[in-house]
Amino acid sequence: MVPRPVPRWSAWIFQAFPGWRRTTCTLRASVGQQKYLSFPWGMSSPLAFRGCYSTVPRVPGVKLTSERYAVQRLPFSMVSEEDLAAFERIIPGRVITDPEELEVANVDWLRTVRGCSKVLLRPRTTEEVSCILRHCHQRNLAVNPQGGNTGMVGGSVPVFDEIILSTALMNRVISFQDMSGILVCQAGCVLEELNHYVQERGFIMPLDLGAKGSCHIGGNVATNAGGVRFLRYGSLRGTVLGLEVVLADGTVLDCLTSLRKDNTGYDLKQLFIGSEGTLGVITAVSILCPSRPKAVNVAFLGCPGFAEVLQVFSTCKGMLGEILSAFEFMDAECMQLARQHLHLTRPVRESPFYILVETSGSNADHDVEKLDGFLEQALGSGLVTDGTVGTDQSKVQALWALRERITEALSHDGYVFKYDISLPVERFYDLVTDLRARLGPFAKRVVGYGHLGDGNLHLNVTAEAFSAELLAALEPYVYSWTAAQQGSVSAEHGLGFKKKDVLGYSKPTAAVQLMWQLKALLDPRGLLNPYKTLPARA
Repeated sequence: MVPRPVPRWSAWIFQAFPGWRRTTCTLRASVGQQKYLSFPWGMSSPLAFRGCYSTVPRVPGVKLTSERYAVQRLPFSMVSEEDLAAFERIIPGRVITDPEELEVANVDWLRTVRGCSKVLLRPRTTEEVSCILRHCHQRNLAVNPQGGNTGMVGGSVPVFDEIILSTALMNRVISFQDMSGILVCQAGCVLEELNHYVQERGFIMPLDLGAKGSCHIGGNVATNAGGVRFLRYGSLRGTVLGLEVVLADGTVLDCLTSLRKDNTGYDLKQLFIGSEGTLGVITAVSILCPSRPKAVNVAFLGCPGFAEVLQVFSTCKGMLGEILSAFEFMDAECMQLARQHLHLTRPVRESPFYILVETSGSNADHDVEKLDGFLEQALGSGLVTDGTVGTDQSKVQALWALRERITEALSHDGYVFKYDISLPVERFYDLVTDLRARLGPFAKRVVGYGHLGDGNLHLNVTAEAFSAELLAALEPYVYSWTAAQQGSVSAEHGLGFKKKDVLGYSKPTAAVQLMWQLKALLDPRGLLNPYKTLPARA
C-alpha cells in the first residue's frame, strides 16, 4: 500500500473538522465463493461486510395475512396426498412438509405478512420446474415462486396455502464469457456469490443491494431490483440479455440469448422482468457484467440542509462525471437509528443530512484528483460542513454499512410502514417533513433515505406495533401525494401483495387493463403468485 500525498486543503479540513480523515487506497482482494471474510476491525460474521444486512430478529406472533388484510381465497385446489406423491416422483427427497422449515418460508423477512403453505418444493433443474408446474396446472394448484425471500412488499411468501416453489437449489453458473463479461446462470444463484465469481475474472455484477448476501438473481430480475449501482449501470431491463422462463402450464420459454443485439420480433424477456413471478417462473438468466473498477473511493459527508444536498448532487455530477457510481442520502434520524440499535459510530460531526458519494474508475490517481477537487469545492462553498473519505477496503465497507444497514436498524425500532417511491429530486424530502407534521405523536419515527442519484426515496414510518389507525393516516395519502408530483408508488421494490391495489396511482386504467390481458394470456387460471402485483378486479 503506497500512501498518496495529502492535498493542500486536507490540513485545513483536519484542523477545522477533526472527524475528517483519509486513508490510502487498496483494491479489494478476490474472495471467490467464500461467504465469511475477516476484516481489520475484527468482525467476521456475514453482517460484518457490505451487502449481508438482511438478518432481522425473530418477532413472535406474526399475524396471518388472510386475517390482517381483507382478502378472499380464490377457488384453487388443495394439496392432496396424491399431489405430494407426484411431487416426490419429480423431485425425490426435496418435498418439504416439516412445519418448522415451512415457518421460515411462510413469513417475509420483515415479519409483516405470513402465509400458511403446507408444502415447499426444491427443484434443481428447469425440467423439474416444468414438470411441477405442469402438474399444478392440471390440478389447479396455486404456486408461489420464492428466491431469497428478501422482498419488501410481501411478494415472495404465500397469502394462503399456495405451494412454495423455491429456487434455492438452482444455483449453478452455466457459463461466463471472459472477453465480453456475459454471465449465464441459474435463477437461484445468490447475488453476492455471483459478484465474487465475476470479480475473480475481472468483472462485477451490474447491481448491488443491501440484501445481496441472501437474494437470488432470479428474484432480482423478477422484481427488477434497483440498488446502489443503478446510477452507474442502469436498470436490469438494460443489462439482462436473455431469460429462460417456465410458463404456468409447464411450457419452457428459452430466450436465454447471450447476444448484445437481437432485433428479431418482440423482446419477450421484458414481460418477465419486473413481473414478480406472476407471468412465469424465471429459471435462468443471461446478464452483461461491467468491468471491475480498479479504484473505488467513498466520501461520507454532512450537510446543513436539504437545499445544500441538492446543490452537492449537482456539483457532484458536474465535477465527477464518468467516475460517479453512487450518490446516497440519509437524514439525521437514520444515523440515530444506526447508533441506537446497531451501535454504529457516526464518522462525521452531527448534521441534519448525510451523503455517501462513491467513485469507481480505472485510474486511481485520476479519480482521487477529481474527488479532491469536488470536495474542495463543496467544503469551500459551505455546502458540506464535515466529511471523511475512505479508499481502503475496511473503511469503504464501514462507510457503506452506515447506509446499507438502515433497514436493519429500522427493524429494531418496532413495526415499520415502508414506502419505496420515485420523486423529482427537487421534492425528494418534502414528503418526509409533511408526514412528520401530519402524524405527530402517532408515529414513533418518520425517516427518509435512499438513492438520490435516481430519485428513489425510501420513506419509513415506525410504530410500537401495527396500527390500523396509523395505516389509515398514511394510505392513500402517501400515494396521492406521490401521484400529484408525477412520481411512482414503487421505485424498485415492486408491488407484491402490499402495494398491488395502488398501481392505479402510477399507471392509467388502459395500462392496468392491458396488464390483466397479458396475465390472462400467459396464466389463464391465475395460478402463479396469485393476489400479487395486479389490483383485484371487481
